[in-house]
Amino acid sequence: MKPFLNADFLLPDECSRRLFHDYAAPMPIIDYHCHLPPADIAGNTTFRNLAHAWLGGDHYKWRAMRSNGVAEADITGHEPDYQTFLAWARTVPRLVGNPLYHWTHLELQRYFGVSEPLNEKTAPMIWEACNAQIAQTEFGARSLLMRMKVRAVGTTDDPADSLEHHIAYAAARQAGEPVMTPSLRPDRALATDDLLVWKSYIEKLGAAADVSIGSYANLITALDKRHAVFHALGCRASDHGLVAPFATFASQQALDAVFAKLLGGTALTRDEADAYKTAVLLDVGRMNARRGWAMQLHLAALRNLNSAMFARLGPDTGYDAVNDEQIASKLAAFMNVLQSEGLLPRTILYSLNPNHLEVLGTVMGCFQDGSSPGKIQMGSAWWFNDHIEGMRRQMVSLANLGLLSRFVGMLTDSRSFLSFPRHEYFRRILCALVGGWMENGEIPPDFDTLGTLVQDISFNNAKNYFAIPGVTD
Repeated sequence: MKPFLNADFLLPDECSRRLFHDYAAPMPIIDYHCHLPPADIAGNTTFRNLAHAWLGGDHYKWRAMRSNGVAEADITGHEPDYQTFLAWARTVPRLVGNPLYHWTHLELQRYFGVSEPLNEKTAPMIWEACNAQIAQTEFGARSLLMRMKVRAVGTTDDPADSLEHHIAYAAARQAGEPVMTPSLRPDRALATDDLLVWKSYIEKLGAAADVSIGSYANLITALDKRHAVFHALGCRASDHGLVAPFATFASQQALDAVFAKLLGGTALTRDEADAYKTAVLLDVGRMNARRGWAMQLHLAALRNLNSAMFARLGPDTGYDAVNDEQIASKLAAFMNVLQSEGLLPRTILYSLNPNHLEVLGTVMGCFQDGSSPGKIQMGSAWWFNDHIEGMRRQMVSLANLGLLSRFVGMLTDSRSFLSFPRHEYFRRILCALVGGWMENGEIPPDFDTLGTLVQDISFNNAKNYFAIPGVTD
């Protein structure tokens, strides 16, 4: 019987172990898509206690606690404290088979040096041991990133955001500290279901860009001005959360009429709304191509399904699910327009639905154009899929249909500063996959070549793909 979470955890054979320990493990991290608060990084924020650092805002854990029968009062009902932590400690032993079980204990080991499994019995000791460390200055948010060898993080930012924390941090960042870049996420500009909210947002966007938005052309001018501001701060990617792709194409005259309806407070038809969203996404894609950015399309997330809890807690609180709408034809039509114009940017295609992997793999192959290695990417196993089987399945599908060697690798998609051992988790799964092929004689035991492959997927490919200013080895 192997010790729990030992040095060779998830590494079943000698080839896997050598690939991980000698090649993957030493590599730094680029976390190109996360939801960490820029203010916390800029200010090197410290945490009140372990519950605050670990459970505040982590809807993965909230969802698990609810499934374990924990009352909402002990999850989101108050500021994270010992009672919240104890509810989590009682839940963890029930998580066997869930990636949260591994993540929890990896985080305890890597950040705190705690190897005991978390449960109700060990909770008091672990609480005290971790809080004693959290009280130290080296447990600030930025210090935690440096401990995990994070070279860069891409936060998620609205075009109307002031970016004040990015500006302040860029001016004050010292050598050796992680680069923090914004990522442009203009989803609110597309959210036309509530016209009062949409119009208020458009006014905010116009103020941020110093543009009076009275037409569709004005909207694109405002977005492009903010795009330029993001670029100056090192942003090299936009990010878009879509239930499904849009591919309803309209003339400029029709778009002007649709925008006039929106400003007038008249609800759009489904076709009009889709045409508006298609047009905005196409225009952002063109901006990306002109400034050398990547475009990340996150597909197939159904959000806020529990209306009562949405009204009570708001978004990103654990009430989202996988969508099963078909995506191939619209995704291809959207990409084809940009390709036909010579303005298809580097693009990363994610789907929350694992049944879409082969769709993504074959669609992306139609738009590789030789201009850059791995220009169109199959995004990392995301959200509900970032477990052992999900990561392995994504990489096998990519290897079958494209080039695994050009994969830009893992991201946390996280709001927690304690989530970065997920990169280690991913690298162990990657090395087990490639090492298994070596052990089985499916590929030669060429550690120079295959060690370079896992180093590229761990760090180098993302470094070269995004070309974030200031990121070094």
